Amino acid sequence: MSKASDLANLIGNINAGGGGVNRNVIINGAMNVAQRGTSSTGIGASSGYFVCDRWHFNVGSTAGRLTMTQDSSAPSGFANSMKLECTTADTSIAAGEAALIQQRIEGQNLQAFAKGTSDAKPFAVSFYVKGNASATYACELFDRDNTRQASKLFNVTTDWTRVELTFDKDTTGAFADDNGTSLDLSIFLHAGSTFSSGTLNQTFASSTNANRAVGISSFFDSTDRTFFITGVQLEVGQNPTSFEHIPFEKELLSCRRYYHKIDSSDSIYQRLGQGQAYSNDDAVLFFHHVPEMRGIPTLDHGTLSDLAVGLSGLTAKSMGSLTIDTNTDGANTTCLIAGDVTDDGLSAGNVVQIFSNNNSNGYIAFKAEL
Repeated sequence: MSKASDLANLIGNINAGGGGVNRNVIINGAMNVAQRGTSSTGIGASSGYFVCDRWHFNVGSTAGRLTMTQDSSAPSGFANSMKLECTTADTSIAAGEAALIQQRIEGQNLQAFAKGTSDAKPFAVSFYVKGNASATYACELFDRDNTRQASKLFNVTTDWTRVELTFDKDTTGAFADDNGTSLDLSIFLHAGSTFSSGTLNQTFASSTNANRAVGISSFFDSTDRTFFITGVQLEVGQNPTSFEHIPFEKELLSCRRYYHKIDSSDSIYQRLGQGQAYSNDDAVLFFHHVPEMRGIPTLDHGTLSDLAVGLSGLTAKSMGSLTIDTNTDGANTTCLIAGDVTDDGLSAGNVVQIFSNNNSNGYIAFKAEL
């Protein structure tokens, strides 16, 4: 995109009520943040968040499997992409099969589109893709509040190419102004007849599954298949503009609203938090969330034996349990209860630390994903 055309598109979008700073409602579109790790194998048996923050892999009923990585292959101006590599093919596609990567977006971050009003604005989507061979996939916008959707096909080649798509405004059905999922931006990579046997719906309408992914290739057609994506942007306007790069520290903070991992990658005895013992074998640990999490989080701590607690400077003690204190949990602050500490190794009233137990695998993570 030339500077002149990009400026014209930006001005056009500003006139339409979009444009400017913070125009991209996608978080981590450049795939720079990967708190869970940079690689995950055997994906396909279940849906979830695996590598790049905010990017959900949604799968149904397929025997196909893939490896997902944060990859250094990227177009000019980018450092990272998300790479999918097929490791188990699935060429006997049952009706209900589906595989898609998606970002789920809070309704309160979508109000500028004025959806469901007479002043509704169009949706401009852009991203960069490449693969091992030519393929056709679908980009879908799915309005969860009103069960409406629209899909558009795009092509993938062996070179990095920028895809630019515009979805017409929708004057039917407003987005809720809250912290729940209102819109999914999805890339359909694999679909059975349940999702592909109709006519592709390219403008917002009540959702019919058969019209969502008509005409796409199957990512799982061969173990040679790869798919790379980065630079994903969703903005108000008729014309996609150049990708809005966000400083890493700001992107990381945005991601931590949904997932915050405190790990031991820097030290085998990394201090992860602290609190106070309230008996010889129990302690409460305090964690303040910056920024505030989207909602009250749940806890993930991996293998409990990778963690230990103890009084400052004293021998590490293992725990029998680590749970959220549901009497005091919140989106701003979470209290954890470390229970059944071995050998009654604490002293009530003393400061207690939780740390990795002589390894680099220990972590605590708080999840408030959509």
